[in-house]
Amino acid sequence: MSRIGITLHPLTSPDRAELDLLASQIAAGVITAGGAPVMIPPDLDETTLYARFADLDGLILSGGGDVDPARYGMTPIPAVGGVDVQRDQTELLLARWALETGKPLFGICRGLQLLNVACGGALYRDISEHAGALRHAYYPNYPHDYLAHSITITPGSRLATILGATTIAVNSLHHQACRIVASPLRAVAFAPDGIVEAVEVAEHPFALAVQWHPEALPQEKASQALFGALVSASSPVRQTAFIAGAH
Repeated sequence: MSRIGITLHPLTSPDRAELDLLASQIAAGVITAGGAPVMIPPDLDETTLYARFADLDGLILSGGGDVDPARYGMTPIPAVGGVDVQRDQTELLLARWALETGKPLFGICRGLQLLNVACGGALYRDISEHAGALRHAYYPNYPHDYLAHSITITPGSRLATILGATTIAVNSLHHQACRIVASPLRAVAFAPDGIVEAVEVAEHPFALAVQWHPEALPQEKASQALFGALVSASSPVRQTAFIAGAH
């Protein structure tokens, strides 16, 4: 059974109840897909963190507070909130290790933004910095499963193949997004206003991140397909084959 690491938010997060719920839904998505969730707190020292990482078959970077703007060469603005320096450091290490080793990686919301920053990209500190931006942050006035807008997916991308579609409706719960998409990431889905809704790494066995929250849509076939694809890619047998092929 594939062991899937799930990054967690700090216990002091101002929106901890909401993030606790989303984390439990991510774990449920992994279990439904046939994987075994392994929670990763944000406060492990680097040696312990790497030992935890090495024992995993796949990794999920979960949603949560904003990435520190200093990580991508910007200064804070009033809209930035929930920054946790230790969580940023933990997840940047995990993302880079997953990219370096070929370990399957799936990012959700903040996870997409964190992956972009880990690769050298930059973010909109608030979507209002994007010309013509639509509203993307619907919580708390709407439930987590509110389908806020559609996205267009690049034909032939890994995401399009997984979902079997080039357009779907998604639940939108974010106020930040990619400003500059870093290499080696490729933007493969977009909202009607041009905001990046998914990225992937073409040269990686499985590295994909989405801007919406599939865990809050457990009955949707698209959500099940995403968790299923990660767990399948994280099969210990497939990991052994990848490592053998790398030599």
